[in-house]
Amino acid sequence: MAALAQSPFAPLRHQLQEAAAAFADGPDGLAGILTGMVDDVDRALSEELEIFPVCHHSPASALAMARRLREKQPQVIYLELCEDLRPLLDELRNCRLPVALQAFASDLDGFPAAWGPLSVVAPISEASAEYQAIAYALDTPGVELVLVDRSADHVFQWQSDPPARRGAPAEEDGVSHGEPDPSAAEEAALHGDAVGVEIGDLRPRFAELEAYLLHHGRVRHWSEWWDQYVEQPLSGADYETYRQVMVMIGSLFRRLRRGDEARADRDEDRERYMWTRMRQHLAASGVDRSRCLYVCGAFHAASPVPEFGTAPGTPDWEIPARTGTRWLYGLIPSSYSAIEAQFGLAPGSVSIAQATWAKAVSRSGVVPYRLAGQRSGRRRAAKPVQTPAPKPVTDRLSEFLSRPPVLDDLDEAELLGWCVDIVRLARRNGYQASTADAIAVFETSILLAGMRNRARPTPYDFADAAVTCIEKDVVPGRRDVRRLCEILLGGDRIGQVGYDALPPLVRDVFDRLAPLGLPLEKRTVQRALLDLTARPELVPCSDLLWVLRRLLPEGIVRPIMGERRLGERSIQESWDLWLGRHQRAIIELSYEGVTVEQVLEKRLRRAVWAPDATVAVALAAVEDAILYLGNQRFVNELGARAVELLAAERTVDDAPEVLRRFRRLLAYYRTAEPELPAWCDEFATAGYAHYCTLLPTAFLEEETGIRQVAAMLGFLFSMESLALALGCDRTQLELAVRQSHPEAPAKVALLWAARVQLGLLSQAELRARCDEMLGNPLVVPAFPQYLSGFVQALEPVPTLAAFVVEIMSKAFARLPDSVLLPWLPTLITTLRGPGAELVPVLVREAARTFPARLPALDSWVPPWATPTDGDDAAGNTAAEPSGGGEAASGPLVDLLLAQPATTDAVAELVGCAAAGWRSVGGTDGATGGGDGTAGTGALRALLGRHGATADVVAALLRR
Repeated sequence: MAALAQSPFAPLRHQLQEAAAAFADGPDGLAGILTGMVDDVDRALSEELEIFPVCHHSPASALAMARRLREKQPQVIYLELCEDLRPLLDELRNCRLPVALQAFASDLDGFPAAWGPLSVVAPISEASAEYQAIAYALDTPGVELVLVDRSADHVFQWQSDPPARRGAPAEEDGVSHGEPDPSAAEEAALHGDAVGVEIGDLRPRFAELEAYLLHHGRVRHWSEWWDQYVEQPLSGADYETYRQVMVMIGSLFRRLRRGDEARADRDEDRERYMWTRMRQHLAASGVDRSRCLYVCGAFHAASPVPEFGTAPGTPDWEIPARTGTRWLYGLIPSSYSAIEAQFGLAPGSVSIAQATWAKAVSRSGVVPYRLAGQRSGRRRAAKPVQTPAPKPVTDRLSEFLSRPPVLDDLDEAELLGWCVDIVRLARRNGYQASTADAIAVFETSILLAGMRNRARPTPYDFADAAVTCIEKDVVPGRRDVRRLCEILLGGDRIGQVGYDALPPLVRDVFDRLAPLGLPLEKRTVQRALLDLTARPELVPCSDLLWVLRRLLPEGIVRPIMGERRLGERSIQESWDLWLGRHQRAIIELSYEGVTVEQVLEKRLRRAVWAPDATVAVALAAVEDAILYLGNQRFVNELGARAVELLAAERTVDDAPEVLRRFRRLLAYYRTAEPELPAWCDEFATAGYAHYCTLLPTAFLEEETGIRQVAAMLGFLFSMESLALALGCDRTQLELAVRQSHPEAPAKVALLWAARVQLGLLSQAELRARCDEMLGNPLVVPAFPQYLSGFVQALEPVPTLAAFVVEIMSKAFARLPDSVLLPWLPTLITTLRGPGAELVPVLVREAARTFPARLPALDSWVPPWATPTDGDDAAGNTAAEPSGGGEAASGPLVDLLLAQPATTDAVAELVGCAAAGWRSVGGTDGATGGGDGTAGTGALRALLGRHGATADVVAALLRR
């Protein structure tokens, strides 16, 4: 009690106690809050280690910091910032502010894998107290800067839930918005999904208190309240007043917080951490506490923890150890809109703070600190100041709280300039604004300021007036009037990391792209034209650009002309490069490796060896390794992993993707390499055995789609020759087909097609079954499902295209409209659904089958309606050998008859008469006279008996 009586704040404390007793129902609660605030101020100012309370991105805090640094000239500055970010601060001089310090971790050890990747950012802007302290410490000889806040690892250690990802800022009530501005949204996302850490997060954590302050302050959001009631009064205040008021506000918000006890515990742990670190440094360095300055948020300056202070005997706190997670550090660009989105500030508030800072510096004559070589502005030399003697603490709060606010006079010239400029800017963006609107904005701004108890309209009053007077009903373009006001009052400044501060990977990228001769550091899109034939030295640039396109988000490196596929290389390429605007994406690549090739290799290896990796993912990785890396050893490693995944696979969900990718890889190796690699042989044999084993189950299971079963058969039939050459047994496939007994109509049709391909069922028998179904009224409604199976069968059995056209033609020719009309929705859905990519095959086959001209349609006879030499009088075809289908007809027969020289040469090579093949199986005049078509029937019979040969030739031609 004696200490309280001797305190300079004792009269104020007594006055607040009397006020609480007079105005409160019970004096205990309110008196405890009011007197506790005074006690917190007294305690903070009594500490021998000077505490400097700040608020983030506050011009008043930055101005007070610049003044205090010139007066005190501290020897050590303790800064509330993650201690492991200290090495990054030296690189700020190579950057253009605002930028963000980043800690990044992708390989987690001690955290749940679902949390990754972990990212922490701490943005730095010029109009901030922390930047003034950093610039002073780094450019003043003999001054030490010590970061004392918990590390990035501890940020996530103290979280019990997964880190919350930053979302889009909420729209303000009563504001009409036009189309979203892509540039604004992109700049607001510069921090990505990082967790924000900043000095001086000073905002009520009691929702009712914030709502009360906004309502009675006649403002719409917290940033405006803070500017009116704290920023403006403190911008011209002396240091002692500033310091006491900031601690008092921090104490008030601290005592009126509610709801989040876990966050309150984290705040106190942070304070214990920081005071422990400062005492450890003081003990190790032996520096005088009076020559030190502790810069922290006003919320933490009013701390009640026992570890507060540097007095002898103050207990230390046991700092927990870090996890085994390996953290990587770098600088990334930031922007005012990104800072606002990260910390929930009102749009445009940081831009307004920057403009307020520039005006305050000009008006007060304070020389701010800037890092030497900083690209954000000129650095004015600091004048040497004699360190003043410590002054006793006096009560400045009483005078500040009892004095009415000083109202600034109206600056008509400034307001008129705003009004004229906003009308001009609005007209450029499609608004029908005029001089009358400028006058209305001027008068409305003054009116709104008067309603809010201020004589001088603030930028917030001006923005509200502009929205009211200019934005009538609709927004004609992408930007609404509020966004135009933000641009007018300062705009969104975007930082940039200089070349010397970039990580090695990013510098390597810019160095390797130097032959292009483009200013890639600019934020505009750069068009690169590469003639790889005339300038072969640009080939490495092309290779690098393709790798960057594979690694970076879409749109940063975009090819306009040229492509890269297996076995193909462009001779000319054109690119749009946007590297300067998307520095963060490239910088974060450096956290994964030293070169982009190493990053791509690590990503491919991580994807292929992931617990949820599939065969399709492994084959895609093989293809990417061939296209972008050219490392055959690595390709073989990925291929061997694909074989392992195929052998361990228990489902066939990815069978279509596996078939497509493996076919493409086989085609590449057969054309570009002398022989297939060993992993391709192993994959073919393993896939043949694997799919033969799963085929009966896949046919029967309802969960397995028709597309997957068709892909399995496609793999088995297309890889059959390779698999048999490598030692597989065809009997395994035949047994698998014989053991398959599907129930779904589509799978039944697919099974019939497979049996035809294996020679277990002739096309004549298949035709007879389809004809029987078309004549059965009970089966006709389900016939479109059979058609779906036949369409999917074109993947494994492409020779069925003519048969599918035939049965569809028969259905539309024979069935009445009453049956066909209910068919159409199902048939259209079938052809547009899983069989969409096979429809062009049917269209081409139909174009070859049907006449090309309408007059010929009257005399046209379908090929399936013309009896062949192998048909009997009843139209039944004789039994065929197991190797092929029925007698062939169509373009292939016509081609062989029209160009017999090739076949004659082959006949001579095998020891047959040159023209004897034309009469095998029938007479030359079987189908005609002397018009050049003699021998057609014999040829059809020959191809019918040896249809496999024709099938192979057709498949080769189609490929």
